[in-house]
Amino acid sequence: MKIIILGAGQVGTTLAENLVSEDNDITLVDNNETRLDNLQDKHDLRVVQGSASSPTVLREAGAQDADLMVAVTNSDEINMVACQVGAALFNTPTKIARIRNSDFWREKDRLFQPEVLPIDHIISPEALVTDEIIHLIDYPGALQIAHFADQQISVAVCKAYYGGPLVGYAISALREHMPHIDCRIVSILRQDKFIRPQASTIIEAGDEVTFICATIHIKAIMSELQRLERPYRRVMIMGGGNIALNVAQRLENQCSLKLIERNSERAEYLAEKLSKTMVFNGDASDQSLLFEEHIEEVDVFISLTSDDEANIMSALLAKRMGAAKALVLIQRMAYISLIQGGAIDIAISPQQATISELLSHIRKGDIVNVAQLRHGIAEALEVVLHGDPTTSDVIGRKVSELKLPNGAIIGAILRQNEVIIAKKDVVFEEHDHVVVYLSDKKAVTEIEKLFQPSAFFI
Repeated sequence: MKIIILGAGQVGTTLAENLVSEDNDITLVDNNETRLDNLQDKHDLRVVQGSASSPTVLREAGAQDADLMVAVTNSDEINMVACQVGAALFNTPTKIARIRNSDFWREKDRLFQPEVLPIDHIISPEALVTDEIIHLIDYPGALQIAHFADQQISVAVCKAYYGGPLVGYAISALREHMPHIDCRIVSILRQDKFIRPQASTIIEAGDEVTFICATIHIKAIMSELQRLERPYRRVMIMGGGNIALNVAQRLENQCSLKLIERNSERAEYLAEKLSKTMVFNGDASDQSLLFEEHIEEVDVFISLTSDDEANIMSALLAKRMGAAKALVLIQRMAYISLIQGGAIDIAISPQQATISELLSHIRKGDIVNVAQLRHGIAEALEVVLHGDPTTSDVIGRKVSELKLPNGAIIGAILRQNEVIIAKKDVVFEEHDHVVVYLSDKKAVTEIEKLFQPSAFFI
């Protein structure tokens, strides 16, 4: 596939790194020559310096025969114009744009039409991060939750602790503990090393366990790995940007919510927008303010400013003063592995959420949903099966008959609203939604080829 990526920021660069190893022809466009040179030295891709919305630059980048254009510059306006130029001058088949301004999102149904702004898919990092935070609030104790198959199947990551009934026992004991609930443990991270689980694998305290199950069973499975935490009732948010506002609006009817914003005018605006949230004009690094607002009673402290260092330091302070959990928004990927798992419980990356959504639209075949797990180390994807036994290498065959690449595990299937955990003797059928876990993303190309119907399928 020939793909043009507009913008070599963190999202554009990470997306290029993901796709260049998957047998794609990648061209990256950006104004920053030094950044482009560094990327070209590291990866097998083309680079073009210039404005992403310029017809001349897009022509030089090969827009006339590109299969896909992904506009992820820092400017919504440039992203929109670039897609419009791609449609009008080059008839680019698929155009994706990152749009962050909420004004555009409010009018998206009227704006993003073929005859107005011909963009096939729009992506909002703020909306994606908001959803991710809400998932984590809904499932206390989870490190990551990703929903698939119309939210009926989920991939969840959580840590095993002493007190969990399965800790110290083999995975096979899960069936004895919960005979009426089925799940598939697909990965264990133990002391920074991945273990492919077997029925005889012993779950140890401290393991990060990734499992796939019907969404309604997430909490039951988690209760086997740790003492199930009580629902979060007292939440404190630091920051008053759009993500913080969106999260507060989603939570204020179910939680006792406090929000701290440094800018007085923004704090007044938030107080008007939020009817059940206590809004404070102050600094979350102010120990006296945290003490006065009983930080020791807070179930989860959420740092959501645009400043990574401020988010980290305020979360560390909140934990030291007694907050039960700390969830932090981190822009720089390099910071995430350094902080998560210590005093800070969960780090959330807008870039990783955006990449997952972009890949859902880019993967070949009928791959309709992608989630990057453990900060890009692993991946889960949802494939819809088409064809018949003569045109598909999958349909009509058992799970055990598939030649899967190393690190690939078939987790679950949604068939006519029924969730089926993929045991060895399960036979694939047309229209199945199959959730596949990949511990090594290098296997993506092989999975795409395996699940694609032949050229004779119509």
